[in-house]
Amino acid sequence: MQQDKKITLRHWMWRAFVQSALIPLILVETVLIAAYLLTNGAIRDTQIEHLRQAALTDLKSAAQQEAKFVSERLKTITQLTRTYGEQVQAVLLRDAYLVDNIERQRHARTEDGVLFTRTDDGRAASFYANSTPQDKQDIDKVMRLAQLDPLMKSIHASNKLVSAIYFNSWDSYNRLYPWFYTPDQYPHDMVIPSYNFYYLADATHNPQRKVNWTDIYVDPAGQGWMMSALAPVYRGDFLEGVVGLDITVDNILKEIVGLQVPWNGYAMLVSGDLNIMALPPSGEQDFALSELTKHSYDEAIRKEIFKPSDFNLGKRPDTQALAHAISQSPSGIEAINLAGKAQLAAWATIPETGWKLITVVDEAAVFSQTNALASRYQQIGYLLIAGMVLFYLLFFAVMWARSRQLSDRLQQPIQKIGEMMQQIGQGNWFPPRASSHITELEQMARTTSAMGAQLADSEAIRQQAQNQLELVLDSTTESIWEIDLEQRRIRIQGRFIERFGLKSSDLGLDDFYTRIHPDDLDAVVACHEHAEQHPDTDFTIEYRFSDACSIHHWLLSRARIVAQDTSSGRILRIAGTHVDIDALKATEEALVLASQQAQAANVAKTRFLSSMSHELRTPLNAVQGFAQMIQLELPDNPNESNFKQYTDEILSASDHLCLLVDDILDLARIEAENTELRLETVDARRIMSECIELIRPQASEHNLHLESHLPEGALLVQAEPRRLRQILLNLLSNAIKYNRPHGHLSLSYKITAESLRLIVEDTGYGISEEKQVQLFKPFQRLGHENSNIKGTGIGLVLSRELAEMMNGRLDFNSEPGIGSTFWVELPFSPELQKSSRRHAPASSTGNLLRTLYVEDNRSSQLLVQKALSDLADVDILDNGLEALHWITENPPELLLLDIDLPGLQGDSLLRSLRRNTRTRDLPVIVISAGALPEDFALVSDLDVARYLTKPLKIEALREAVMQISNLRYLRPKQGSNPDFARDTPYFGGGEG
Repeated sequence: MQQDKKITLRHWMWRAFVQSALIPLILVETVLIAAYLLTNGAIRDTQIEHLRQAALTDLKSAAQQEAKFVSERLKTITQLTRTYGEQVQAVLLRDAYLVDNIERQRHARTEDGVLFTRTDDGRAASFYANSTPQDKQDIDKVMRLAQLDPLMKSIHASNKLVSAIYFNSWDSYNRLYPWFYTPDQYPHDMVIPSYNFYYLADATHNPQRKVNWTDIYVDPAGQGWMMSALAPVYRGDFLEGVVGLDITVDNILKEIVGLQVPWNGYAMLVSGDLNIMALPPSGEQDFALSELTKHSYDEAIRKEIFKPSDFNLGKRPDTQALAHAISQSPSGIEAINLAGKAQLAAWATIPETGWKLITVVDEAAVFSQTNALASRYQQIGYLLIAGMVLFYLLFFAVMWARSRQLSDRLQQPIQKIGEMMQQIGQGNWFPPRASSHITELEQMARTTSAMGAQLADSEAIRQQAQNQLELVLDSTTESIWEIDLEQRRIRIQGRFIERFGLKSSDLGLDDFYTRIHPDDLDAVVACHEHAEQHPDTDFTIEYRFSDACSIHHWLLSRARIVAQDTSSGRILRIAGTHVDIDALKATEEALVLASQQAQAANVAKTRFLSSMSHELRTPLNAVQGFAQMIQLELPDNPNESNFKQYTDEILSASDHLCLLVDDILDLARIEAENTELRLETVDARRIMSECIELIRPQASEHNLHLESHLPEGALLVQAEPRRLRQILLNLLSNAIKYNRPHGHLSLSYKITAESLRLIVEDTGYGISEEKQVQLFKPFQRLGHENSNIKGTGIGLVLSRELAEMMNGRLDFNSEPGIGSTFWVELPFSPELQKSSRRHAPASSTGNLLRTLYVEDNRSSQLLVQKALSDLADVDILDNGLEALHWITENPPELLLLDIDLPGLQGDSLLRSLRRNTRTRDLPVIVISAGALPEDFALVSDLDVARYLTKPLKIEALREAVMQISNLRYLRPKQGSNPDFARDTPYFGGGEG
């Protein structure tokens, strides 16, 4: 088929106006006016039969009106068919689409290779016959067509005549709605092009590529007699397939029964071949027919079954005259005899299909009415013709002017945008931007300008990366080398040649091996000449190489296979780098020796502490044990009360001594081992709360009022939880022991510019200035050594050591007679400090979307903040675990999430958020470097609004954020509707 002739935009728009609106409208009006004039002529010429002709005219007009009604209904279906066909063509030609994993999971295969949908979840059914081999089945087409399921569902719901909507492809693929279990209904080896609903739309039967209608046939899917509106779908000149809308006879009958036929008549639908397509129950009695003729669906699957001959008006004796009259005229009236009664049959043609709508009424009922206004019809007809002619002249003129105006408004900006892209292609990254009042064209111009800017940035970044790569290679490597195993030659570039005194940059491989230390030679040869034995294509080896003075130096060689014989698997060439690690090896040896010495000293120290612990606790165990035995053996006798008091004192003193031993050993262990604590991100608020609850009984015992001032959200710091808890309990315990009767103590916090301060305050007697200098010396109790207040005098010393090991400090201030305040201060990173401020009530940010971006790459952080500066207030966190604590306490309006994060991976973070009632509906946009299917699969079931890949497309990100920003005004407040995220889809698909 020859390629379509090219036309201008103006001519194309004018042709579209004429073909889609003007010509059908003129045809309908022409038929109506012609029928009107014919009835008036009959009345004027035959005054004798005035009453009869008036009645016949009414009947004929009624038929035409009912035909027009059916025509409009069919025209709607025709337009729906054309629209659906255009959408199918657009989807098949579209460059990019988002793979729907749910749609892919719905499909399964039978044992003989048929692809079908196994579940009904409101989407269309799918059936790929095994007449197309499995390896030639176009799965990409199946996934693309899944995007049109909502449109198919909408068409089916919008028109009650439509019983099914489908697309049949040239390679026997079916997609149809509503869903049914296709393997049980369709033959597995069916060939779609052999059916009438396919070949009626091909180039032979439909060269104009318009919508065609089939005759009545038995539906292979089991829905009875039906007809179909068909439209071809082309890819260029290739017939890709056929779309169709099915209308069952039952639905047509419901429409026809509902028609208001005068004189209690009824309407029937006849095809262009005079086959009765739809017959209401009242007509079945007159024609002695049953609409539900027996038929076999099993037979219909293998061949097309049409209505039998007794449904053809030309083959029935009682309707042959009517059939002849219908074939001679598009509309008219004929007297017939049905079931022994005289009937009048009026017909009119439905222009879209060539079908005839026949109204049948009892002749006696027709002549019971009259029409006194027949004499005025001729005058009204002429006026109508004149008005229609004038109207269409004006209408054509307006439409022509409108098409010219629209084409001019489209053509100029499109041409300028084309010039912009041409200049960008020539290297002018910032061409003058085209402007247009049309939003879509203006958006195209902005996108083209943004593309030029992005290409300019990409070129600058590429050039910078290339320069940096050359600098890194020059500064970090001794040489770059390549080995040709077929010629057994090695070529070396870099300062390696001068450093080791080689004669040339191109050496024989055996000459190069002579410089390698004998102990390392076998490993190097195996690595170079038998690289196929390595599991990976990249491999690394360390070996010693001699210089010109025969002194060996350690080298690190990294290599990669660059050429390989695909048939035999033999390695042809490998390439890599040399790095001098001589100094590194010497350092390693020194470190190993120092480590061995330190380990020996550590073992000796450990043994000493273990021995001391054993020597101190063994006599204490005996003291406590025998004191308890004495208590148990003392009789319950008042005369023995002194002995009981003595044993109580012994036990109390031994408990105190045991605590003293524990603190001394703990302090000694820290000072001796130079212990390093394992710091992690902990919630200081939770530890504060635990300490309050632990110390509350002791405060009640001393009749003290205990207060706590804790933050509403989490306070995240870097600390060791057990040691931080030990410090706070020590400070709280001292505040109780050294307090006044019925005094107060409190635990609070304060966030400074660079630290978090946890504060313990009491209303005790305070510490004088001269005693404060001795406070942090071991065993100093500042005059309380002989009091009844128990203590070791090293608790504060130990606490200060622990605070300093956590990169903090412990300090105090005290006023005699008023009380003391002790605090432990820990560093607070800028991110955590910013996160802490977020726990306070958020200030108003106008229309900006409150957004959190979890990303550990600084460049990506700055890029996203800059790109969204006018759309969102973007905060940054670079640790997955910290982000989880913060989000659960103070959920943002939008989360931007990377997958590869320190602390906690992004997919694990998102799964935790989806399990939390406060964050399960939080909109999430994933920005990841992973673009493989397994990367998408990590978050495919976690209700992600959009999955964007790096390098990031700014426009795609801004579009996604703007859509979520618009949705937030429709979204109910947090907690009012937990199912909002599931009921309100953010996007239809993502971008790969």
